[in-house]
Amino acid sequence: MYTAFRSFCKMQKLKLLPTLKEKKRYVVYEVITEKSLDKDISLQIFEKANAFLGLFDGAKAGLQNLVYDKKKQKGIIRVTNNYVDKLKSVLMMITNIEGQNIMIKSVYVSGIINKAKRVI
Repeated sequence: MYTAFRSFCKMQKLKLLPTLKEKKRYVVYEVITEKSLDKDISLQIFEKANAFLGLFDGAKAGLQNLVYDKKKQKGIIRVTNNYVDKLKSVLMMITNIEGQNIMIKSVYVSGIINKAKRVI
């Protein structure tokens, strides 16, 4: 009985329904500073996001930094669709990194990464 069930599971791969998948959004952000930053600030953004959102909401948000351009000081963060507004508020609350005053503003939100890359 057990081997028959096991072979049945191997024959049919169980897929997740599209309605149950997490929907992703790509937030393009821009860092505005007095002096240009030399370092990638994505680690500091995630630390501040976990501080503001908390550990569990930070995990549910599924934050992932995809692209950061140091010259233009623009980047893309992937987030689930339920946490886009919370991510925008977290980005607005970040005012100081490494002793330097900064402002991070969200420029564009898209469901397709290629459209987000065009904005950068």
